[in-house]
Amino acid sequence: MSEQQQSHPNPTGATVRGAANRRGPFRSGERVQLMDETGKMTTITLVDGGEHHTHRGVLAHELLIGQPEGTVVSNTSGIQYQALRPLLKDFVLSMPRGAAVVYPKDSGQIVTMADVFPGARVVEAGVGSGALTISLLRAVGDEGHVHSFERREEFAEIARGNIETMFGGPHPAWELSLGDLAEELGAREEPGSVDRVILDMLAPWECLDAVATALAPGGVVICYVATVPQLSRVAEAMRADGRFTEPEASETMVRGWHVEGLAVRPDHRMVAHTGFLIQSRRLVDGAPRLAPKRRASKSEYTEEDLQAWTPVALGERVVSDRKLRRAGRDAASLAEHAARAQREIDEQGRTDDEQAHADEGQVRDD
Repeated sequence: MSEQQQSHPNPTGATVRGAANRRGPFRSGERVQLMDETGKMTTITLVDGGEHHTHRGVLAHELLIGQPEGTVVSNTSGIQYQALRPLLKDFVLSMPRGAAVVYPKDSGQIVTMADVFPGARVVEAGVGSGALTISLLRAVGDEGHVHSFERREEFAEIARGNIETMFGGPHPAWELSLGDLAEELGAREEPGSVDRVILDMLAPWECLDAVATALAPGGVVICYVATVPQLSRVAEAMRADGRFTEPEASETMVRGWHVEGLAVRPDHRMVAHTGFLIQSRRLVDGAPRLAPKRRASKSEYTEEDLQAWTPVALGERVVSDRKLRRAGRDAASLAEHAARAQREIDEQGRTDDEQAHADEGQVRDD
C-alpha cells in the first residue's frame, strides 16, 4: 500500500479511511469553512504562506494552521472569522462538479431507505460528481465495496478528485468502472452477489434486467429520477419485470425555520423538489409479486407518451467541455492538497509511534 493510501490508526488499532482528517488541529492542505460577523460563509484551502483576501482585509492562513477547530481569528482589518471543517453537506454543495449532484437530503434518504450497512456490496450508476458515492463509502466502511459505473470519463475524473479530497486519498472500498451499467454489470459482478443497487441516470428501466441478475434475493434497488414521466416508466418496468416487489415512490422536502426568541416562523424559502426516489426489492426467482388490487387504469404507452422520455424532452442539460475541464482541474487540485494533509497525519502518527516505542524502551532500561 502506498503512503498516500495509508490511514492513521485510531486508538482501537483499526484503520478508518477519512477519520483522522476530520479530527485534530487544522493542517496545510485542508478545506476550512470561514464565517464572518455577518454570517457569510466562505470555504478556503489552507496552504503554507497563503492568504485569504477580501475587500475587508487579509486573513493569513498561518493564523489557522495548527489551531483547533472552532477557532475565531481576526484579519488585518479586525474582522473576525469563525473557522470549522466543512460538514459533508457543506462539502457536497461547494465541491467542483460536472454533473448535477445528489443533494444531501436525498443522499441521507437513499442510505437509510436502502439500508446500506457496514460491509455491504453496493453498485452505483452513474457516479456524477461523486456526492452520493461519498455517502455510500461512509456507510459501507473500509470493509465494504462500492462499485461505481460511469459512462463519461470527464465525470469520473471529477468524482475521483472529490472523493480523494474528502477521504485524504483513494478509498480502499471504492471501485470505478467506465462503461454502461446494462452492458458491464454482468461481466464485473457475479449473479446474486450485490446487496444494494442505486441508479441515478436518465433511463434506469434499461438496466433492470442486469440489476435483477446481480442482486441477491432481498436486495434493494433505488432509482433517483427527476421527472414524473421517468417515475412512471420505471415503476411500470419494475412491475413488468416480475422479479421485484411492488415499488414505493417518494420525494423529500426540507424547510428551515427561523428561531429567535418568540419570533419563530418557517423560512420563506425551502429546498423543495430535487428528485423522486423509487424503491423495490429483489424476489426469489419464481416467487409471485404481491400487490394490492387496483381499479383498471390506463397503463399502455403510446408513441407520443414514449417521446416524453427522450433526453431532450426531460430537459437533460449538456455540460460544456470547458466547464468539465475546469471542474476536473479544480477537483484534482483539491485532492492533491488533501493528500498532502493526509501525509502530514501519517507522518505525525509514525512520529508518535516511534516516540512511544522509545519511551517504552527507556522505562525498561530504567
